[in-house]
Amino acid sequence: MIRRAIERRRREFVTGRACARSALSKLGMPPQSVPADPRGVPVWPEGIVGSITHCAGYRAAAVGKSQALAAVGIDAEPNRELRKGVLNVIASSSEVRWVRRYLHETPGIYWDRLLFCVKEAVYKAWFSITAQDLGFGDVKVEIDRAAQRFSARLEPTSRGAGEFTQSRMSGRWLVADGLIGAAIALEQPGC
Repeated sequence: MIRRAIERRRREFVTGRACARSALSKLGMPPQSVPADPRGVPVWPEGIVGSITHCAGYRAAAVGKSQALAAVGIDAEPNRELRKGVLNVIASSSEVRWVRRYLHETPGIYWDRLLFCVKEAVYKAWFSITAQDLGFGDVKVEIDRAAQRFSARLEPTSRGAGEFTQSRMSGRWLVADGLIGAAIALEQPGC
């Protein structure tokens, strides 16, 4: 998978997979590799759902048992402003408004990057269930600053893939040590 990758990408892959193996061991799983499919998506052992993230200086993995969780999605990003013009690509007009308001009201947190991070975590959870892509416009996000939670609503065009029809999801976010993190765990229906 990484034979032809540049050195930085190799390190990200190897350390991300080390985090995955460590997380699996905490569930009582024997040591094993976590290969990637042709798109680079982790292939988890039978009965396991999970997610891996990496950015400069940080790697993490989160896993759970599929009897309780349908999916897990995590993302980490540096707490810094997105490149100029990116916000308008990833955000709806209402999201752009709250991002700009929060940037003014709560400096020190780059809300544009937090929005990106949340949408990435939602995408990872969605993709692991449906194997279908989501665009940034398919996910509308609301942030609860006080509780460090988010809710995400999938647009009607993105619902109905297979048996998964959940259109509202919620998760947690955190800003610490120069990083932004977002996580979402979707319970199995009926759990």
